[in-house]
Amino acid sequence: MPHLPYGSWPSPIGADAVARHDGAPGWPAAVGEEVWWTEPRPEEGGRTALCRTRLDRPEDGVEEVLGVPWNARTRVHEYGGRPYLLLDRAEAGTAAVFSEYTDQRLYLFFPGQVQPPSPLTPAPEVPGALRYAEAVAGPPGRDEVWCVREEHTGPAPTDVRRALVAVPMDGSAAQDPSAVRVVAEGRRFLACPRLSPDGERLSWIGWDHPDMPWDSTFLTVAAIGPDGTAAEPRDVAGGPGESVVQAEWGDAATLFCVSDASGWWNPYQITIGPDGGAARAPVALAPDQEEYGGPLWTLGQRWILPLNSGLIAAVHGTGSTRLSLLCPDSGALTDVATPHTEWSGKLAQAGAAGGTVVGVAASPDLSSQVVAVVAADRSWRSLSRRAGDEPEVQHGYAPRAERRVFTGPGGREVHAIVHPPHNPRADGPEGEPPPYAVWAHGGPTGRSTTAQDAEVAYFTSRGIGVVQVDYGGSTGYGRAYRERLRGRWGVVDVEDCAAVARALAAEGSADPDRLAIRGGSAGGWTAAAALAAEDVFACGVIQYPIVDLAGWRTGETHDFESQYLESLVGPWPQERRRYEERSPVNRADAITAPFVLMQGDEDEICPPVQARRLLERVKGRGVPHAYMEFAGEQHGFRRAESIQAALEAELSLYAEVFGFDTDAPALELRS
Repeated sequence: MPHLPYGSWPSPIGADAVARHDGAPGWPAAVGEEVWWTEPRPEEGGRTALCRTRLDRPEDGVEEVLGVPWNARTRVHEYGGRPYLLLDRAEAGTAAVFSEYTDQRLYLFFPGQVQPPSPLTPAPEVPGALRYAEAVAGPPGRDEVWCVREEHTGPAPTDVRRALVAVPMDGSAAQDPSAVRVVAEGRRFLACPRLSPDGERLSWIGWDHPDMPWDSTFLTVAAIGPDGTAAEPRDVAGGPGESVVQAEWGDAATLFCVSDASGWWNPYQITIGPDGGAARAPVALAPDQEEYGGPLWTLGQRWILPLNSGLIAAVHGTGSTRLSLLCPDSGALTDVATPHTEWSGKLAQAGAAGGTVVGVAASPDLSSQVVAVVAADRSWRSLSRRAGDEPEVQHGYAPRAERRVFTGPGGREVHAIVHPPHNPRADGPEGEPPPYAVWAHGGPTGRSTTAQDAEVAYFTSRGIGVVQVDYGGSTGYGRAYRERLRGRWGVVDVEDCAAVARALAAEGSADPDRLAIRGGSAGGWTAAAALAAEDVFACGVIQYPIVDLAGWRTGETHDFESQYLESLVGPWPQERRRYEERSPVNRADAITAPFVLMQGDEDEICPPVQARRLLERVKGRGVPHAYMEFAGEQHGFRRAESIQAALEAELSLYAEVFGFDTDAPALELRS
C-alpha cells in the first residue's frame, strides 16, 4: 500500500456523487400493505418527492408517485416536518394530502390518476403566509384533515398565529377561507395533534416563548364538541421544566407520551378520566437513563408507536438509537436485532393487520434507508435501497466510526464520534499524524450519528480525519447534559470542541498543526466563535451561521427561535453586554486563521445579513477568507450544485492551509 500525503489520497468518492445522493429518506407512512416515504432530489433543485412500494409485492420495486414539479415540503417553523398524510378513500384507492413547498397550500391527489393534485386550502394574499404540517385524519363523520396551521399576519418574523384547524376534503376551502375551521388554539406553538380511536377526544402539545420544546411543554386533552372544536381542554402532563415531545393514544382512555420528567425522555402511560383529565399520575413504562425521544425541531416525530398487538415500538438509546418492542403491562423490552445502529424518530405501522413497523435506519456500513420489521418474528428488510443508488462508499471506503468519550474542562465528559482517515488503497507517511476536521452539529440541541455519511467519507477517504463532537448542549444524553449550555453558548460548545481536538493531537491521532473546525447553523456559530477564542484551529468552514447575537435576538430570525437566546445566553436586554462580547462579529480582530463562509440567499433562520456583517469586520485585516452565497438555498443546502461546490471549497481550503495537492477547484482566498 503506497504511503501518500494526507489529503491527496485517490478516492472514488467525488463531490458530484455525494451531492447527487445527499439526504435521507423520511416520514414513512402506510395504508395496509402500501408504504410511502419522502425522498430528496438534489439534482432536481432540491425538491422532495413521494415514493411508495408494497410489502406484499416486493418484486414491484419502488415507484415515485409525486414527480416533477411537485415538492412535498412544509415550512412550518421554517424547519418543517411531516408534510403529507395518507388516506384510504375506499373505491378511489389511496389518496395523499400534502403540503406543496412553492405556495405552502395543502393539495389532494390520487396516484395513478390523470388529474393533477388539487388544492384544499386557500391561496393567501402573501404567498406562503398560510402553512400546514402534521395532518391527521379527522374524526368519524367528518370528511376532514386536522393539522397545525401557521399564519403569518404581518411583516415581522414574529407576526405569527398558530392553531389546530380542520380542512374539508371536498376542496371548498380552496376558494372559501372560512371553510377552514379552528379546532384549538391558545399557546403560541402547537404540535402532535392526535385523535382518540373513538374520535371523541383530541390531544396535542403546546408551549410558549421563551421556552423551546425541549425546555417546557404541556400535553393537553380536550373533548370534541358538537361543532367540531375542542371543548374544556385540560393539561394532563408537562409544565415548567418538563418537556413532553410526543403523545399517542392506545385506546379511548389511554395516552402514551414521551416526557423528560425524570431527566431523560422516557415513555409514560396516562389514564384519562371521564372528565378528560388525568385520572392518576403518569406511570413510567421504561424508567431508564436512555432517551426515547428527541428535540422537536421538526413536527411529526414518532419515537414511540402503539401497535395493534398492544405492544409499543420504541426508538431509544444513549447517543446511538435502536428499535425495540415494549410491553406496557410488564415493562419488558425486546430489542429488534438488525444491523442498524441509528433509528430516527419516524415510525409508522403497516401491513394488513398492522403487524409491521416501518422506520428509517442506518449504520456505519448502511446509508439511511426505509426498513420494515415484522413485529411477530422481528424479521426485517429494506424497502428503499436500490442498487446503484450510492456513491462508492460501499466499496471499502466507508468511514470507520468510533464512539468515544473525551474529557473537557473541569473533568466533564464530552461525547464524540471519531472517523480516522481510511482508504483501502492508500496510507499516510510513516510516523506522521493526519489532519483532522472537528465538526460541530447544529441546533445546538442536535446530535451526531454513526449513520453512513458520504460527506464524511469524502474527506476520510482522502486522508483527512473527521471527529463529530456532541458538545455540552447536545441531545441524546439526558436533560442535564443538554442544559450544560444554559447561559454558556459560545463557551461550553467551543471549549468542548477544542478539548477534543487537543486530545486527539496529544494522543498522536491528529496533527496539532493541521486541525480545522467546521459547522453549520448553530455549528457555524461554534466554528466562528472557536476561531475567535481558540488558537488550536488552523482554519475553519462556517456555514449559514449566527455571528451577531444581538441582531439575531432583535428581529433577524424566525419566530420559532426568536427567544431561544434567553436560555442559551441570558435575558435580553439585561445581558446585552454578554450578547455583544460573545458574538464573533464583535471579535473579528481575534480571527486570524483562514476560513470560508457559506450562506444561502433565502435563509430565514440565519439570514445572509449575519454572514455579510462578519465579512465587513474581517475585510482588509489580512485574514485569508472566501465567501460563497448560494442562490435559491435556504437554511442548509439541498441543490446538487450547491452541495458539490461547498464540499470542493472545503477540501480546497484544507489543501491550501494543510499543504497537499487536490483535484478540487482552487478556492480564491482574499484578505
